[in-house]
Amino acid sequence: MKVVLEQRPPRLPLARACFALGLNRSTVYANRRRSANDEPPRLARKHSLQPRALSTQERTKVIEVLHSKPYADQPPAEVYQRLLEQAQYLCSVSTMHRILRGLSESGDRRDQRPAQHHAIPRLLAQAPNEVWTWDISKLPLVRRGVYLSLYVVLDLFSRFVVAWMVSLKENSALSKQLMEEAIARYGIKPNQLTLHQDRGSPMIAHGYLDQMRELDVTCSHSRPRVSNDNPFSESQFKTQKYQPDYPGRFNDAGHGRRWCEEYFDWYNFEHHHSGLAGFTPEQVFTGRYLQIAELKQRVLDERYALNPERFVMGRPTVKMPAKNVAINPITETDSEVAKNDCVNFPTLSAAGYAK
Repeated sequence: MKVVLEQRPPRLPLARACFALGLNRSTVYANRRRSANDEPPRLARKHSLQPRALSTQERTKVIEVLHSKPYADQPPAEVYQRLLEQAQYLCSVSTMHRILRGLSESGDRRDQRPAQHHAIPRLLAQAPNEVWTWDISKLPLVRRGVYLSLYVVLDLFSRFVVAWMVSLKENSALSKQLMEEAIARYGIKPNQLTLHQDRGSPMIAHGYLDQMRELDVTCSHSRPRVSNDNPFSESQFKTQKYQPDYPGRFNDAGHGRRWCEEYFDWYNFEHHHSGLAGFTPEQVFTGRYLQIAELKQRVLDERYALNPERFVMGRPTVKMPAKNVAINPITETDSEVAKNDCVNFPTLSAAGYAK
């Protein structure tokens, strides 16, 4: 028996194997411990009827009571208490549950919503205006409990803020207006853009999604309760709120708009982004970073020619921004899973990324 159990397929649970062989699991575990201590094993004990078990007549009585009209829709704990008030005791609550499980009548009485499985959002940008990611953040006012809503739309490839808005409200109508104006401003062509967002009410509203379909924009959503499915927008908000001149609380909507206007001008045109190898979002968005990289390289070459001994790692080179920017990039492990289980990637292209 021991050899059969140890050589069972890995996918076969020990409990099921013991049940098929008529063995008691506790005996199997005990023999493993005794073997580790060089003690003789116990004899395998077959399943036997417990002396304290209900008789066939008692079990039948319990089933009749549980199926009777007064108790058919009641949980065992309720049945147990009602019977005690009537000076009746049939069995314990756990025994009632065990009998119901044996009849496949245990579980939720009402239909429950099945577990939801959401595909992992995987997006890849290789040029500006291929993928935009956006989110809404709250800006507190001086008056306690009152907040402004800051809408920010970010180009994934360049981190360039293509659109932003400060409002006293958060709704889908404002989202539609912001996206429609941004798409028109940058001349987005049909089926060119993928728009990534989380699952806030303005992002999943039917009117907003219908508007995106009319504009031929592909919508992508983060998974519920997954905080890192929209990391680039979250990172931008952290950069914003950790600025030395961030007010903390704003006087009114006008104050919020004036501060955000100055901040986004700095962020787009002056902020040398660490995720862009030190270039500004505007330089990468417009492609000017290629000429600026040549200028930086000439400066480094001149300095290297004057003092080569100071560069212990050799001739310095200008680092360039990544050619591919992805949300939830595919790893080698993911690739192996995709080969073995295509269900995990139902909406992705051959490359594994949403287009």
